[in-house]
Amino acid sequence: MDPHLCACPHDTRISGGPAVLWVGFPANSLKWTGPGGQPTWFSTWPTLHRGFCPRCGTHLVSVDDTAQDVVMLTAFSLTDRSGTEPVDHSHREQTAPWAAFTLAPDPKSLCWMP
Repeated sequence: MDPHLCACPHDTRISGGPAVLWVGFPANSLKWTGPGGQPTWFSTWPTLHRGFCPRCGTHLVSVDDTAQDVVMLTAFSLTDRSGTEPVDHSHREQTAPWAAFTLAPDPKSLCWMP
């Protein structure tokens, strides 16, 4: 759910790139199956906890204290990235001026309602 790019200064500093592609999942639907097991957690912002691979340090996941039933995963850390095309762009005004992104059509906006 909610596949989107984020170009806030916090995400760009953590990722080292012009934006992070996030995709949400219900917290109770995830299983950590990689060789590193559960992420190592750090509080990187007053209300955010970030999960990193305990073996290599890759940034994997973000959980907001106000919405703990949803976890946001970095889409490019997923093996299967189908359905993760971004439909929104948070903090677009803070994107590096040389970066250009094309958003996918939001599937919710494509539904015909009588």
